[in-house]
Amino acid sequence: MLQQSAAGFGALAFHGLLSQAHGSSQPLAPKTSLIAPKAKRVIFLFMHGGPSQVDLFDHKPELTKLDGKPLPFDKPRIVSSNTGNLLGSPFSFKQHGQSGAHVSELLPHIGKIVDDLCIVRSMHGSNSRHGGALLELHTGSDTFPRPAMGSWIQYGLGTENENLPGFLTINPAMGHGGANAWSSSFLPAHYQGTRIARNKDKHLQIPFIQREETDRQAQRQELAFLESMNQAHLARVGSDTTLEARLASYELAFRMQMEAPTVQDISSETASTRALYGLDDKPTSQFAEQCLLARRFSQAGVRFVQATHRYWDQHSKLKTDHTRLAAEMDKPVAGLITDLKQRGLLDETLVLWGGEFGRTPVAQGRDGRDHNPHGFTMFMAGGGVKPGIQYGNTDEFGYYSVENRVHFHDLHATMLHLLGIDHLQLTFKHAGRDFRLTDVYGNVVHDILG
Repeated sequence: MLQQSAAGFGALAFHGLLSQAHGSSQPLAPKTSLIAPKAKRVIFLFMHGGPSQVDLFDHKPELTKLDGKPLPFDKPRIVSSNTGNLLGSPFSFKQHGQSGAHVSELLPHIGKIVDDLCIVRSMHGSNSRHGGALLELHTGSDTFPRPAMGSWIQYGLGTENENLPGFLTINPAMGHGGANAWSSSFLPAHYQGTRIARNKDKHLQIPFIQREETDRQAQRQELAFLESMNQAHLARVGSDTTLEARLASYELAFRMQMEAPTVQDISSETASTRALYGLDDKPTSQFAEQCLLARRFSQAGVRFVQATHRYWDQHSKLKTDHTRLAAEMDKPVAGLITDLKQRGLLDETLVLWGGEFGRTPVAQGRDGRDHNPHGFTMFMAGGGVKPGIQYGNTDEFGYYSVENRVHFHDLHATMLHLLGIDHLQLTFKHAGRDFRLTDVYGNVVHDILG
């Protein structure tokens, strides 16, 4: 639970509130924050594979100028693959908005909304392999299974809508970190993520939400009978959070049958909204559906929604594949942020965009870049961050984060702060020690707070 700290009575009061709320009777009940929250919920747009910062957001004229020349300083000691000389970006950049942020020609729609973005160009992580880096981004650890950030947020804040899951992941990556990226791990199973996958008609839906029997009274009686047997079992053997979570999931599924289909049904969206996301255009249609569902579920009170776009891992065919991937992602992402803003939801919704790492400024083969966790770009919008700013820098070639460096632990600490949670206090005792999302690290990046 939350530990006592120098905050004294306030921390103890918060501890008491959470101790009551985290009991098995109402584990997802809304909880009170000590810090005044800027955001109520998070939408995480995960670019699986590692988009290239020097081809999208981190304009490096010196890299273009010295294309084909050796890197004038040492490469990292541990790398994913062998690389050669500098590779200038094949894409042009220009400045956008009042902020003057440089954005690649690949992102014309995001370029139009840069004044709504807080672009962090100094991200860095600790792992150069997809599996470890993906888990570090999602859970704070690249070595051992830990609860996902969506699970920690549910644990700290509870849910806004008892008829929907508090943590949804849309079309997640099944490789690399797999289900560990949305697992609750050692947190009670109530807080794990719910996966949304494509059904037989290729539409995104929560699996198994439909039931052929339509008699809700019969379903209610079945659930009551099942619960009575399981409660009798619990009375004999004692507490079992996995079984308790399963019982809660049955109840949630019963309630979801009424609300979730309405949220999932995008047929009611206007023609202008569909056009805004690119829902009816072939290149953008699939990720547009994910982004639109993210808005609808977030609007309905889901605390953490993740939408995954992949596969940004261009060890070769950089120009071709980054062009295609950007064309699929650019309009839906800009449409989501614009839509939230138009509906008055952006101020209370933190949108986070990024991958598990970036790419090297040196070439792999003739048209590729290797993994680069040492310096890359992510951006945020809404939810209490300063709009229209570029924070931090990499070196002149875009390899290493060198100015106002932001680690994943700092990102997590800042995200929790915006949600009204002190990352130092949000802990859970497991295996004899207190764990938290930021482990023993992390600082709130106050310079990007609005």
